[in-house]
Amino acid sequence: MSWINDNTLNWFQSLVLRIVKTGQIPGHVALIMDGNRRYSNKQNLRKVEGTLRGFIKMTETLNWCMHLGITEITVYAYSIENFQRSKEEVDIFIDFVKQGFKCLLEEREKLQKAGVCIRVIGNLSFLPKDMCKLIAEAIVITKDNNKIIFNLALSYTSRDEVTSAIRDIGRGVKRGEILPEDVDEDLINDCLYFYKSPNPDLLIRTSGETRLSDFLMWQIADSCIYFTDVLWPEFSIWNFLAAIFYYQRCFPDLQKKRNTTPIVRNSRVSMFIDKLHRERDIMIENMYLSDLSTVSRNK
Repeated sequence: MSWINDNTLNWFQSLVLRIVKTGQIPGHVALIMDGNRRYSNKQNLRKVEGTLRGFIKMTETLNWCMHLGITEITVYAYSIENFQRSKEEVDIFIDFVKQGFKCLLEEREKLQKAGVCIRVIGNLSFLPKDMCKLIAEAIVITKDNNKIIFNLALSYTSRDEVTSAIRDIGRGVKRGEILPEDVDEDLINDCLYFYKSPNPDLLIRTSGETRLSDFLMWQIADSCIYFTDVLWPEFSIWNFLAAIFYYQRCFPDLQKKRNTTPIVRNSRVSMFIDKLHRERDIMIENMYLSDLSTVSRNK
């Protein structure tokens, strides 16, 4: 379950990618990786096999993005609504993700060399504590890498994200840190899980479904959206390049919609936002340090 593959392209694919790079390349690509279960049924495989093939495809796509010079990728790894599935299926996924993060931590040197920064976006309270500790370690040890940011939306929905932001803002108003008249779209945006990231330039959904499944609903108002019928484990570099070509055709219209007006905040709001972000970083660091102390005690 390697996250970084040194050479995933043949000479012809490398040539085509160089040609594609002469056009406009999206800085941030988001992916709804749909179709793992249908792929398993189609191939008469166990569900875990479809999940494994989906993971392999995710790492391949990360490498394609690095070859193209894309600087951020966000994948919809697991929705909060998926926890309503059978216990067996949820347990399989949780165990799979734990193994995936253990493998990631084992190849940390490759991640550092490739410059991959790992972020996990979502409501971690739905996840087991040992899984959260693995996630925290991955976030902390890669936080200074700056070639590509890899966001995993894990235990995530847009409704939960916006609800969490409103709660944080409500607490700030109650404590007198901000005033009701400070609340606007920019403040909500800065309180979302995705506050560190620019909005996606391109959103891709596989499997033929033409819905967004409560993914990045706040962030994609001006994004290029591309739907493809192919199931996620069967998603090829040619399918990916088709999405990039589609984005390049749409780019002139997208540019007209983008708001480039700088945000001006008063000092009160700036202090509140800085404090909130610092508290979130400290929460992750505490998870990481707790994991290290546990390991130390078990030696």
